[in-house]
Amino acid sequence: MNDSASTPPATPPASPRSHARPPARRPRVRAPELTGRGGWLNTGGEALTLGALRGKCVILDFWTFCCVNCLHVLDELRELEERHRDTTVVVGVHSPKFVHEAEHSAVVDAVERYGVEHPVLDDPDLATWKQYAVRAWPTLVVIDPEGYVVAQHAGEGHVHAIERLVGELEAEHAAKGTLRRGDGLGAPPAVAGGAPPEPAATSLRFPGKALALPDGGYLVSDTTRHRLVELAADGETPVRRIGSGERGLADGGPDSARFNEPQGLTLLPGGRHALVADTVNHALRRVDLETGEVVTAAGTGAQWWQGAPDEGRAREVALSSPWDVAWFEGRVWIAMAGVHQLWTYDPEADTVRAAAGTTNEGLVDGPAPQAWFAQPSGLAVTPGRLWIADSETSALRWLARTDSTDGTDGTDGTDDFTVHTAVGTGLFDFGHRDGPAEQALFQHPLGVTALPDGSVAVSDTYNHALRRYHPGTGEVTTLATDLREPSGAVPAPDGDGTDIVVVESARHRLTRLRLPDEAVRVAAAAHRTQRAATDVAPGDLRLDVVFQPPPGQKLDDRYGPSTRLVVSATPPELLADGAGEGTELSRQVRIAERAGATEGVLHVSAMAASCDEADASEYPACHVHQQDWGVPVRVSPSGASRLPLVLAGLDG
Repeated sequence: MNDSASTPPATPPASPRSHARPPARRPRVRAPELTGRGGWLNTGGEALTLGALRGKCVILDFWTFCCVNCLHVLDELRELEERHRDTTVVVGVHSPKFVHEAEHSAVVDAVERYGVEHPVLDDPDLATWKQYAVRAWPTLVVIDPEGYVVAQHAGEGHVHAIERLVGELEAEHAAKGTLRRGDGLGAPPAVAGGAPPEPAATSLRFPGKALALPDGGYLVSDTTRHRLVELAADGETPVRRIGSGERGLADGGPDSARFNEPQGLTLLPGGRHALVADTVNHALRRVDLETGEVVTAAGTGAQWWQGAPDEGRAREVALSSPWDVAWFEGRVWIAMAGVHQLWTYDPEADTVRAAAGTTNEGLVDGPAPQAWFAQPSGLAVTPGRLWIADSETSALRWLARTDSTDGTDGTDGTDDFTVHTAVGTGLFDFGHRDGPAEQALFQHPLGVTALPDGSVAVSDTYNHALRRYHPGTGEVTTLATDLREPSGAVPAPDGDGTDIVVVESARHRLTRLRLPDEAVRVAAAAHRTQRAATDVAPGDLRLDVVFQPPPGQKLDDRYGPSTRLVVSATPPELLADGAGEGTELSRQVRIAERAGATEGVLHVSAMAASCDEADASEYPACHVHQQDWGVPVRVSPSGASRLPLVLAGLDG
């Protein structure tokens, strides 16, 4: 989604110049009430009010379940919630991007799928989002025990700073007598206030991906139960389970190994070992299919952040939410959803490296290092091509060697690859429309599967459909509907090429389908993300990224600028001037005044570094804060001439 990060970089960062704001007293802004038509989850059916939360430190987490960066924040918050459960309440405000995410039953599923135990407000109309002037997923807002907003942080990686702020609030309000300890609003163990989870689980619970095994069975990532399940050829009968079922990162035998929400799988050459994208562990795990033994093949168990090495020995380089894996061109390719890139893992050399994508979020084709992706989540291979389900742009992309764009095997011994888009237009357009590829639409697809005839099947997750794209005709058709959040598929290993086995994640099962001779035709539907456009005046527009170092941190100018601002637009002609990269967090851009450039999206990517004040060493502990915004804008003579975007702090 709109991603952000914070971690000590590999080398001491330079510091921002004086454009970053000095520390200031926290402004007294009364927190708006929490409202949402969808109601509440994890509260026993009761509606929460800020009055009921008075006396507590409250952290509002504006999230949506399609967003990998939002999922990172859920994991970041777990330890903070536990350490401060006596004084602090986290409240999730589910603010949907996609049409499917506005369905209450889908939010109920997501709360269970991702183990969310704190109260969640289902806000399908973005009512509370608008009241808090939120512009990006995820955003965290801190409210003090007296009901005032004291901080806002866009993106992930801010929990270190928020926890320090919570400690300050605890001390301040304990002294004032306005802190209420105990009587916490801890969530009940099951989802309450929404429909009961439906349907009942089989031997799987929200499975992610499946791998067809040489013996005709299947290995399935049982994602919510943190394990793998081997099923017999019928796709239903459990043969064995690999992993203890407890969340964690531990190597060992099938009963003791631990995973953390595993997703994609692929066979390694020779067929004895499978490689698993262990998503929340930020690792690749190798499984011996004979013994069930699990070892960590790549990743450190920590999340990769900006500034960290992006190549090197496999066990010494951090990864970020690997979602799928596939063997292509003599190595394993990794859909690195957490940083909007493709990486590779070479088992022979025991190395990993970033191979495609800049880490900026969007849809940009071209040479692999310059391409932009948006949460790549599914991979498949046909001769000469690596297919990518690029979920946040609702796109089907493909990568090939630069000299083999016709799909032939043009191996020339180089690593020169190019990225192309088959279907998709950008971050905010989606729907269910068949026809020529340039007109077709998907909705957040998570999987892609190579079919025997050279076409590919797309697990069109939020449309609950299986779609097909044929490179020869350039046409998109619908193979099946009435699936429930399909997240992957494999050709049936015992079939004649006419059957496909689909992972129906929200029905907790594998479903075998006969590929139809003629495609299903569905009524066309096109959508845009329902976010209010910001009116901006034609001509000069001041972009200000508000960054205030978190409490206990400072800016350090010993190494030069440590900030970065990248600006672009869709369509590009929306910006007459000001696009590109620079080191200042403020920029004057020019909105086109000519006819036709009346609306679009401003893409803004900002990065800033801060260091702990208490560390007087030559290399203080430093943190990188990064966020991408896609801001829908409408050109209007009465529009604003300044656009503030909060990275950390409050816009005064």
